[in-house]
Amino acid sequence: MADMSPVAITLAEARRLAIVQQQLTAPRPGPATTPNDILALLRAIRCLQLDPIRAVERTHLLVLWSRLGNFDPAGLDFLRWESRQLFEYWAHAASIVLTEDYPIFRYHMEQYAAGHSRHIRTFHWLAENQGLREHVLQRLEADGPLASAAIEDLSDKAWQSTGWTNGRNVPRMLDVLWTEGVLAVAGRNGNGRQWDLAERWLPDWTPRRSLPPAGVSTQGAEHALRALGVATAQQIKEHFLRGGYPDLPGALAALQQQGRIRPVQIMTEDGPWPETWYIHADALPQLARLRAGEWQPQTTLLSPFDNLICDRKRTEQLFDFYYRVEIYVPAARRQYGYYVLPILHGDRLIGRLDPKMDRKTGRLHVNAAYTEAGVDWAGPGRAVCAAISELASFLGANEIIYGPGAAALAALAS
Repeated sequence: MADMSPVAITLAEARRLAIVQQQLTAPRPGPATTPNDILALLRAIRCLQLDPIRAVERTHLLVLWSRLGNFDPAGLDFLRWESRQLFEYWAHAASIVLTEDYPIFRYHMEQYAAGHSRHIRTFHWLAENQGLREHVLQRLEADGPLASAAIEDLSDKAWQSTGWTNGRNVPRMLDVLWTEGVLAVAGRNGNGRQWDLAERWLPDWTPRRSLPPAGVSTQGAEHALRALGVATAQQIKEHFLRGGYPDLPGALAALQQQGRIRPVQIMTEDGPWPETWYIHADALPQLARLRAGEWQPQTTLLSPFDNLICDRKRTEQLFDFYYRVEIYVPAARRQYGYYVLPILHGDRLIGRLDPKMDRKTGRLHVNAAYTEAGVDWAGPGRAVCAAISELASFLGANEIIYGPGAAALAALAS
């Protein structure tokens, strides 16, 4: 019978396990990184969120840099566009995911195609634009891959929105067909996507079997929990398939009965936390290694959308680090900056940077640097400066400019 007794761990162990499972410890392979290294990393963290903002660098590249160091993005391009072992779909946001996980995502494609998760407005718009749908598919079948601008707008009714998608009928139809799994993103030019028929673009070896709801929940929960280290049911729900687990309670109960996961009790100086946390059986050996002293901390910078911190409530609970993206906050009301990178130092988030890469001049500007309460730059400052220098090298910057708000770091960098 499976051992279902709780595993008692300290808060520090919980943090370190989360960092290790996210592949954020030393050493980093850097220029020696191969496509297989990137693939192994994706198998550990399971998805790379996509975002169009490039104030420093695209988030998916920053997430990889934090773990791999100064790697060559061509290896990622190979996995995406040549071997096609990765593809784009919805995970906890629009993401790069593993083609071997296709059955998990196929379930959500089928659910969306059946109308189960569509907004009623989308449902009516699609019903009135069947001609546009057929035209898009015919054009792609004959001439794909194509960008949205190459496809004529033959809509009968315009898509109405209060946002930037208003009247963008072809892009809206392409997004619907992508979510249904009919189309695939076959290439990118910056933020612009090339579209093709998924049946033609996905490799022949793609596992196309359909999973029942229980299988989706079970496989998704295992992937999420391995990547998180330890997590509550709510945190698993928010990770990987965010909101897309058909029966998470049932999956967790079954996994516990099978001995695949164990309950965890997090111990602190003030006593145990009341919630039930979980650990995957596959992570128990790693926990034992941490307890034996196998801990290789590093200092690095994290994307605002890094997998370690994408669940803001979990980040605050585990790391005592409050973080919110201020991209859409008016400049005068921002507390820290437009595109702020949290600083990971060992097993703590010790501060944040407000950087900006000026690609015209080749300069990386560090506008400001902030420490968390009780942190003094005198201790980790040189390691933080080294991380900034590594980031500048990855970005191809020829100079780092420290602004007045980062004067303390500038003194340590000189």
